[in-house]
Amino acid sequence: MAIRRALVSVSDKTGIVELCRELAEQGVQVISTGGTKTLLEKEKVPVIGISEVTGFPEILDGRVKTLHPAVHSGLLAVRDDAEHIKQMEELNLDYIDLVVVNLYPFKETIAKPDVSYEDAIENIDIGGPTMLRSAAKNHAFVTVVVDAGDYAQVLEEVRSGGDTTLETRKRLAAKVFRHTSAYDALISDYFAKQLDNPLPESLTFTYEKVQELRYGENPHQKAAFYRKPLSSEGNITSAEQLHGKELSYNNINDANAALAIVKEFDEPAVVAVKHMNPCGVGIGSNIDEAYVKAYESDPTSIFGGIVAANRTIGAETAVRLNDLFLEIVIAPDFTPEALEILQRKKNIRLMRIGNLTSAAERNSEWLVTSVEGGMLVQQSDVHSLTDADITVVTNRAPTDEELKQLLFSWKIVKHVKSNAILLASNNMTVGVGAGQMNRVGAARIALQQAGDKAVGAVLASDAFFPMGDTVELAAKAGITAIIQPGGSIKDQESIDAANANNIAMIVTGVRHFKH
Repeated sequence: MAIRRALVSVSDKTGIVELCRELAEQGVQVISTGGTKTLLEKEKVPVIGISEVTGFPEILDGRVKTLHPAVHSGLLAVRDDAEHIKQMEELNLDYIDLVVVNLYPFKETIAKPDVSYEDAIENIDIGGPTMLRSAAKNHAFVTVVVDAGDYAQVLEEVRSGGDTTLETRKRLAAKVFRHTSAYDALISDYFAKQLDNPLPESLTFTYEKVQELRYGENPHQKAAFYRKPLSSEGNITSAEQLHGKELSYNNINDANAALAIVKEFDEPAVVAVKHMNPCGVGIGSNIDEAYVKAYESDPTSIFGGIVAANRTIGAETAVRLNDLFLEIVIAPDFTPEALEILQRKKNIRLMRIGNLTSAAERNSEWLVTSVEGGMLVQQSDVHSLTDADITVVTNRAPTDEELKQLLFSWKIVKHVKSNAILLASNNMTVGVGAGQMNRVGAARIALQQAGDKAVGAVLASDAFFPMGDTVELAAKAGITAIIQPGGSIKDQESIDAANANNIAMIVTGVRHFKH
């Protein structure tokens, strides 16, 4: 069957005039509504109004115009069903063979910072999704287009055979259902936020593909990268790649982890990450000093890692970065001199992040973790310590410098895989024990990495000490102060061990498990 009648109604009018002009030249009758019809008439494209088809005016400010049997019978009639054919003839109804519709710009509307609730609701499309779903359901006979990127193929098939192929109609119908599903998910999410109901009885997420990935964590795993439609700035989904190879699955995960840590700091900070754990973190009076500290934290593990900074990277730091192999350098920006230096290496990925996301914006994020047959949803862990959270539980309170280093290490340890122990001194990490099955094992790793740097350093633990063995081990290595959540039934054992070794200990009442 040939395409004889097309119904066209679009908010995004990209390419629509050219499409309809060509359809008209191919003998297709174009039916349209509202602004689309006005545009086609202005461009001298033959078009008839929807009211000529329905015999009913567009009413209620355009809210009701295509919700009519003359439209949906033309879309839903099964063309090889004798009873359907008979009813269409008896009622003098005609078929619609092609639907070209895109929806009211709900996403663009709610993205405006000052959008009103009324404006958001007004931009919920009703007739558009209904037509799309009718046409997509009947794709055996009806071609439905929701993406201007598909106009060219539809025109090519109409030119060559008068109609599209069934394979094309199936593909386009599948795209329609993905499109309307994503549209409804955005509306559902908007209402959830308006009602402060982030965990409703059913939950639907929608994401937009950023890119296909060569593979996932390993070469035998397929993967792709998606972003939330209204994701805030200052994250890996909004970063601009300035140089280097395409990002991999592991690159994206590591870069996300590095950014989460560097956002903890207001002062100039640099974070080096390997396998989603920090291997070096430093803060300083400027970004170059911060980088030196991050590098010296663990000169071995930073090799092949990800480096994130929270300030513009200049030439001096770029020279240092160029001295070793790195997968990614990510920063708010790079000076032209720094870019010229770093781009001498062909494969290094340089990512400009722009404005880093504020803690308030990050606090609104919900994390989704897949489990077999389902998912877990939780708020992001962006808890920050206040003076009220801190309790000194030992005879000796930390000195001002020890307290400064304890708070520095606490910001980082929550980003280390549990069980986690982190050592810090002089505004830099000196030892990290990550992902161990017992806490004393994590402490041994951190202390062994620190070596002599453990003397006079502080220790942070992401969760309480189940017994005093970790404190005893820390004391032997020269640790002078400890920060930990507290809450164990054996807290006093750890406190007694700290007192016996003149270690200052503060508890926070907050743990930071990270699995």
